[in-house]
Amino acid sequence: MRGEEDEGEGHLSMGGTAVIGADVGGTTVSAGLVGADGEVLTHLQEPTHKGGAGTALTTLLDLLQRLRMAAGSRAIDVTGIGIGVPGTVDAERGAVGADIHYVPEFASTPLADIVGKHLALPVFVDNDVNVLALGEWMFGAGRGARSLVVLALGTGVGGGIILDGRLHRGQGGFGGELGHVPVNYDGRPCNCGGRGCLKAYVSGTDIALQGSERLKRRVDAATVFLLAAQGDSVAREIVDEVCQALGAGLALIVNGLNPERLLLAGSVAKSLKPIEHEVRAQVERYAFARALATTRIEILTMDKNATVRGGAALVRYETRRRSGGAP
Repeated sequence: MRGEEDEGEGHLSMGGTAVIGADVGGTTVSAGLVGADGEVLTHLQEPTHKGGAGTALTTLLDLLQRLRMAAGSRAIDVTGIGIGVPGTVDAERGAVGADIHYVPEFASTPLADIVGKHLALPVFVDNDVNVLALGEWMFGAGRGARSLVVLALGTGVGGGIILDGRLHRGQGGFGGELGHVPVNYDGRPCNCGGRGCLKAYVSGTDIALQGSERLKRRVDAATVFLLAAQGDSVAREIVDEVCQALGAGLALIVNGLNPERLLLAGSVAKSLKPIEHEVRAQVERYAFARALATTRIEILTMDKNATVRGGAALVRYETRRRSGGAP
């Protein structure tokens, strides 16, 4: 079955240049043709493994090729491709690390080289939340800020950090792994092998696990939040734990980095939006008041184009950085 697509022919004017941004997730691959101002000219998406297990690369290449052809038919010159993936990445080489749980066939893959040879274009690859942070910094809620942190609360929990106008990747590519900072030193086991990680309390996967165990029926994270809002005492207890753990995690970011903007994104963040005041109250329990007063915290309600714009921002950022210009 053909995936969702919005070819946006009314917005694809003839001529000019654009880049392609792509986001590879465990369930969906999204890609789009993006103009210099961050406008998504056309957007395509398909199930990641639409051809069966292990077919994420085929899906990605198919979408990229379709976008390249759409651009060519309108005399638009594609100048590069930026790709976000859910794992650690050696951004200099565009090579995916071994710890990519949601798209395991990409583990230890030189993705930039493979895609670049297939499409004969410059290709840049980075962690998906790093890419999202770049997109929000250049085109979205973080535009104009010198420092920001994006915390993505979805199936897992990831972070993207920009400090003094530069993306902070860390020495080994682990900068931004904020889902795996401990908020309970002897707490729940995490899939990373540690205990008490923020992810083990606030990810959609772990909220659903707690809900299913304690409500004694299969539920997803969104249902846990809905039941809590309807007055279910068990669900309310789980949501209280989520807010407390998240408050501690956000306080760590506020106290440790004190960014200008702290942005929350993802499906769990969307569920938290109606009780944003509860999250804020928990942050206030743990953060330095003066630090918190200078960090603006915002829960984003993003459209489907956010990660696609991030890929475009990655192309812009890396092109400038590697040419010796300001990012």
